[in-house]
Amino acid sequence: MPDAAATAFETLREYLEARAAFTAEDLALVRTVFVSKRVPAGSFLQRAGDVARYAAFVAKGCLRSYVIDAKGKEHIVQFAPETWWLADSDSLSGGTPSQYFIDAIDDAELLLIDGPSHQLLVERVPGYAAAQRAGLQRHAAAKDHRIVSALSATAEERYLAFLATYPSIVQRVPQKMLASYLGISPETLSRIRKNLSRK
Repeated sequence: MPDAAATAFETLREYLEARAAFTAEDLALVRTVFVSKRVPAGSFLQRAGDVARYAAFVAKGCLRSYVIDAKGKEHIVQFAPETWWLADSDSLSGGTPSQYFIDAIDDAELLLIDGPSHQLLVERVPGYAAAQRAGLQRHAAAKDHRIVSALSATAEERYLAFLATYPSIVQRVPQKMLASYLGISPETLSRIRKNLSRK
């Protein structure tokens, strides 16, 4: 049976090759710069106030990034299920303390890459650079859509958009976390789910 690191890299390889062309040499270099890490459910990858050291590719499991406001309330910014990336780019590139907590919702197998190694791959592996550009464009578009949705969509519309964006994790995310992501109370989320089940 393959070990977790080999399985995680195979997931990354499939993800990259679905987005660009890679030579065997390209993939060999990619393999050398990623570090495998297992993060048990409920454990932190990063805490607010720490300087981000890595970007994470989720090979298995699910991460979330969130902030905690002055009243102690969590506000979930992003979920990252399998084949998603998660990083605080500002902290990682600027060396400044992060405002985000990142933890595992369920047991996660990650591949981590530091800033200099990421830059090395962007410069030396054209396929990696192309895959990253495409990913950044999709991420920016999704973030813009989420902002517009938060400003103008109903809670039910935001929930339906979540279902479309994260179909693989809707049953894995606790209702309290999902409500936080949507900016609604758990009770409102229960009502929405109940109303939709009647339709």
